[in-house]
Amino acid sequence: MSLASIWLLGVLLGMRHATDADHVAAVASLATRTRSVAQTVWLGVAWGAGHTFTLFVCGGAVLVLGLVVPLRAAQALEVAVGGMLLLLGADVLLRVRRDRIHFHRHRHLDGVEHVHAHSHPYGRPPRDLSCHRHVHSRGFPARALLVGMMHGMAGSAAIVLLSLEAMGSTLARFGYIAMFGLGSILGMALLSTAIALPLRWSARLPVWTHAAFSSLIGAATLCAGLYLVYQVGIADGMPSG
Repeated sequence: MSLASIWLLGVLLGMRHATDADHVAAVASLATRTRSVAQTVWLGVAWGAGHTFTLFVCGGAVLVLGLVVPLRAAQALEVAVGGMLLLLGADVLLRVRRDRIHFHRHRHLDGVEHVHAHSHPYGRPPRDLSCHRHVHSRGFPARALLVGMMHGMAGSAAIVLLSLEAMGSTLARFGYIAMFGLGSILGMALLSTAIALPLRWSARLPVWTHAAFSSLIGAATLCAGLYLVYQVGIADGMPSG
């Protein structure tokens, strides 16, 4: 197999890797905070960038320094990812309960009309829609970047082993990791678009619909975290020493 073919395979496998259940659950839970399809896609790109960064760092340590990732460390990272999913899922459910998030359609002074989310925390009166003012978030999605970095650390060992078996030169191996990372960014950007569309669609339905959809995402993320913690930490049995 030619080097170009191997790198193309890396892109395709990276796109496939982005659709793993724990990745989908994490990004979907983060997407419940976004207000537009563009923000959700940007969130997916940030996840992919964080994933690729740690993949390069961990992979470089293995390829250049000849380090070996101990089985216990790899399993501990997987359990940590499960714990992270538990926190993300719980955060979604708590926000739905606490903030009573719902949506209004409104028009800005420049004529742009869109749907915008509001939170009406318990104990506070609803905002006066005639005095509606807000600031759209354009900040970098640092939380998505950190989540992607955690996923990159947890999945780096298997990816590096695959590249070691397939290629001879260090340059080819690093190229494979880079292409894999590019594929994960592209795959997560596409997946984020698929996640964003039903979220935005639910925002145009009755208030309870979006809350129910967000709660479903939160519950699914919790289940994914519980399964990962149980499967890796209990069923498979983490080594004790």
